[in-house]
Amino acid sequence: MRSSRHRQNGSTCIEIMVVILVAGLLATIVIQHLPGAADKAKRAKAQADIAELKTALDRYYLDSGYYPTTDQGLGALVTPPTTGIIPLVYYTGGYIERLPRDPWGNPYFYQSDGNSYVLKSLGPDGVESADDIDGSQSQ
Repeated sequence: MRSSRHRQNGSTCIEIMVVILVAGLLATIVIQHLPGAADKAKRAKAQADIAELKTALDRYYLDSGYYPTTDQGLGALVTPPTTGIIPLVYYTGGYIERLPRDPWGNPYFYQSDGNSYVLKSLGPDGVESADDIDGSQSQ
């Protein structure tokens, strides 16, 4: 009876070691995929922010007949502009509560002549390059 109990303990210890080894391998695989998931999440957040800004820009355009100019910037969506073409109609409380920063901590790039605009996140590197997330108005 004693020898059977001893074998039971030995196989349990080996089983635990196998389980720990398998868990370690799975954890290694999951950890290798986390950086890609974080980048995808940041890109999705930037796209959602851009969609929200585009909606606010379109509402501004419907009220005033033009988009905020580059000089007025996206700040014109939060508070009425005091320079350039001042809109005759401005939604009380602004068109957006606050201006978001992109997931990498940079302001969104905005450029406009009043008739069309360029709106984008400059991505993780913060400079114009192929990794930018573009939300410009389509012509």
